[in-house]
Amino acid sequence: MSPALTIRPYSEGALSQAAAKLRAGELVAFPTETVYGLGADATNADAVAGIYAAKKRPSFNPLISHFPDRDAAAKHAVFDARADKLAAAFWPGALTLVLPRQANSDVCDLVTAGLPSIAVRVPAHPMARELLRAVGRPVAAPSANRSGKISPTTAAHVAQSLGNAIGMILDGGPCGVGLESTVIDLTTDRVVMLRPGGVTADQVSELLGTDVVMAESDDTAPKSPGMMTSHYAPGLPVRLDATTADPAKYGHEVLLGFGDCNTKGFDAVLWLSKSGDDIEAAANLFAKLHEADQSHFAGIAIAPIPDNGLGIAINDRLKRASAPRATHDGK
Repeated sequence: MSPALTIRPYSEGALSQAAAKLRAGELVAFPTETVYGLGADATNADAVAGIYAAKKRPSFNPLISHFPDRDAAAKHAVFDARADKLAAAFWPGALTLVLPRQANSDVCDLVTAGLPSIAVRVPAHPMARELLRAVGRPVAAPSANRSGKISPTTAAHVAQSLGNAIGMILDGGPCGVGLESTVIDLTTDRVVMLRPGGVTADQVSELLGTDVVMAESDDTAPKSPGMMTSHYAPGLPVRLDATTADPAKYGHEVLLGFGDCNTKGFDAVLWLSKSGDDIEAAANLFAKLHEADQSHFAGIAIAPIPDNGLGIAINDRLKRASAPRATHDGK
């Protein structure tokens, strides 16, 4: 049974409670200057999987990791001169930077969707930054609403959309901007706007002295919120809905198992969830795909996963991983 929803106006006690819940792997909605975010410890894959379950997201888009300041973000993202200029000018504020991920970052793959980049932001809302300092870890936080619904700018909006799917809302009053952050990709030599927002392309272009390219969407998978681009795909062939082994046809495969699937005849089994728990499977998904891809087998077989609940998002990501990969020039 879901816990009863608690809405607490800002106080030191409420903030301490929210920080403790986040550190314990629970979900907490909190205000930023843009919209209310649905926060989870970005280093805890089970907690992040809970975001997708609460939002009923049909796909594992990368999430923005929030930090109290630039130095905290730099422990997880590689800042070049362009990133430092933008951070100095617009942080704290409604700007998200997509940067190369630090090799030693412990942000989980479910936040980055298995990509070598990470989306980082320092919010301007003082309550948000105070909460982030108290948590002491990166906090992944998409908008605190059901997927496809209107982004929330008050605690009441969050409660109406998510209800008892989360345990706590930290109420900081109405958000001042009401528009989600601008997302700028700096993972290549180009400056690419993945999502427009409060910081304009002209502002970025003037500061950096270079053109800002508006991203084009394609049909693979998002690189960051608001953008479709290249995604993590294993180098080995991926076979979905594998109910039986067939070495003569598919070679020797490693099976990613789920629930009471048939494991007979497979050379090895890596479990997404032995108990058939979709939240556990979501939390394990990218790590097990990476592990399987580094094996010596001919291919990766995926056991059938029910297409409901988080299974919808898991299957969406697996379909993308198994699809033929397009070439993205200059990306």
